[in-house]
Amino acid sequence: MKALVYTAPDEVIYRDEPAPALADGEVVLKIEAVGICGSDMHAYHGHDPRRVPPMILGHEFCGTIVEGPGTGRRTTGNPLIACGVCEFCAQGRNNLCANRSMVGMTRAGAYAEMMSIPAKSLVDVPQDMDPVKVALVEPAATALHALNLVTGASVRPLPECAVLVIGGGAIGMLAALLARSYGVRRLTVAETNALRRASIDKAVGCATYDPRAGGAPGDGTVDVVVDAVGSTATRASAFAAVKPGGVVVHIGLQDWASEIDMRKLTLAEITLIGTYTYTTADLRATVRALCDGLFGDLAWVEKRPLAEGAAAFRDLAAGRSAAAKIVLRP
Repeated sequence: MKALVYTAPDEVIYRDEPAPALADGEVVLKIEAVGICGSDMHAYHGHDPRRVPPMILGHEFCGTIVEGPGTGRRTTGNPLIACGVCEFCAQGRNNLCANRSMVGMTRAGAYAEMMSIPAKSLVDVPQDMDPVKVALVEPAATALHALNLVTGASVRPLPECAVLVIGGGAIGMLAALLARSYGVRRLTVAETNALRRASIDKAVGCATYDPRAGGAPGDGTVDVVVDAVGSTATRASAFAAVKPGGVVVHIGLQDWASEIDMRKLTLAEITLIGTYTYTTADLRATVRALCDGLFGDLAWVEKRPLAEGAAAFRDLAAGRSAAAKIVLRP
């Protein structure tokens, strides 16, 4: 089969790879669409020691079962393969499973014509659902999981809140779109890429600004800040923007460690939420949300052939693409 393989920092190669064999309890999928995630870009740059080349990355996928139970069915799946028996799995919080493995990290991913995955990890989708939309279930679920945590932590209902999303990549874009669907009207997105700001203006219709050029919301005036980047600079910006009693939800992991303003966190009673991916329940809810149009028409998503995946990675790395999400089609 053909696959796009991460072979060295800043290098992915489209080449022949062995097709996956059917294992007990698993299925083999013919991949129809797969998204490029920010974590894949992180690995591409050699910044993720958990993803060791040579590795087939890719965990945002749509596929049709060609071997195993349910042959012929279109599906997606939870790329976080949980143990199913630990305390977190028993609570329905399988994103916190300490024994988890992951598609595109500890096993071959979806940047390929074929991929295997445990049957228990599959998530049902409508059979007529567009494959590109199916491939967006995973990143959209990350945004849904984060905003649902915010709704439980915010003192006031989310539609009453001023919301700042830092980062206009896929997660930031999807979080902004979902916030709009949840009724948020005072919404701002910070994004350094001018092409992406134009895309956000068109798709979301909210205020945008380049944080390098100023024009940010006033310090201490924002009820909810979503940090979809997770750098030292964005964490500082998030804490500067949030008002007393407000909420900062942290999704991005660009920098693994940095200082935060613990004095403000304490004296202003800021709620800081760390949020990691999604649960299987979130994935199922996101399938419904996408089908119901809660994330808009998704016209901002760019589609390219898997064979042109190396160029897509280079374009994303260089900031040449206006699309917050590129989906590859084998």
